[in-house]
Amino acid sequence: MWSYQWFRHKLDAAATPNPRHLVSSDTYSIIAVTRKDEGSYSCRAEGRQNNNTSVVLLSQLTTISVSELPPPSLTLTPSTRQFFKGELFTLQCPVSQSKSSGWMLRQFSLGRTARKRLPYIDQCSPLGGVVSAEKSGACVFTAVSGSSGLYWCEGAKGRSNGVSITVSTGSIIMKIPAFPVLEGEEVVLHCQYSTDNHRNTTFFKNGAEVFTHSSSSSDRMIKMTIENVTQDDEGFYKCASQDRKMESPESWLSVRPAQGDFTPTNGTGAWSGSWKWTVSCILVLLFLIPLTVWLVCRYRYQMICTRSCWRVSRGDQPALELPATKQDTTEVQWDLSWIEMSSLLDKQLYPST
Repeated sequence: MWSYQWFRHKLDAAATPNPRHLVSSDTYSIIAVTRKDEGSYSCRAEGRQNNNTSVVLLSQLTTISVSELPPPSLTLTPSTRQFFKGELFTLQCPVSQSKSSGWMLRQFSLGRTARKRLPYIDQCSPLGGVVSAEKSGACVFTAVSGSSGLYWCEGAKGRSNGVSITVSTGSIIMKIPAFPVLEGEEVVLHCQYSTDNHRNTTFFKNGAEVFTHSSSSSDRMIKMTIENVTQDDEGFYKCASQDRKMESPESWLSVRPAQGDFTPTNGTGAWSGSWKWTVSCILVLLFLIPLTVWLVCRYRYQMICTRSCWRVSRGDQPALELPATKQDTTEVQWDLSWIEMSSLLDKQLYPST
């Protein structure tokens, strides 16, 4: 018997726990891959031979790189990850104007060791489907146990997005968007029953109760609405009846940032993430430079006018009255002596007066 361990980045560190990263013995799955999942991965297998000799095997490193460019689009109708056995669903690879692209529809199931491949331009029977009569090149499947797994397309232009489908043989499933939704959108989750014998339904996120619906009628479809969805709403969702005797499989709700809000880590993509800031800075500078020039010119004009244009002329100045001076005492005494001498001379010359 073999036991397996998985590692990320280096052998002496175990893979970081993440609800989107699922480990099932010798299989490591990542749901709704993001840039945070980039890195190198490896595994370690340990087992015993017939002579009880321990055998340890180490795999080579596998590097995962995630592109910010949107991949070619695989479409699923209806857009949900879970189906009851016997329901119909349609898969279609990216539509190409030329058939030379050679798209191939692929499926990977944890219960199978081999992957099935189907040329996009051929029949869908190798994967258990039939060619759609309404959509050219689309494959219509009747959900059976073997339909569960991961589907994607490959071609000359690369690999498309993938979608994980679960086929349930139980009495309840969770209808959840098959592909990532954008932040700010309204998301509706549906809990669908195959019977009518129920009254209360509980929704769970990552194992914790988030919403309970009570109804007097026995509706087969119960919905829970998430308004203005954010990345905090990401997680595994499921629903169950009140007595927990009926419980749906879990499915992952993936939320992406609104377009233009992501911040890429590579050099070429960094400009795409910050172009709004660059344009904003340029617009601010285009406004501030003319404003600064106008303020400087206005200040200099005011200074010149203060010194020359508004200078007061001498003719416009009011006449100032000179302060009166006090007559000197010496001058007064000299005037009195002169008057007395003049009086004596007059008496000598004119004695009769």
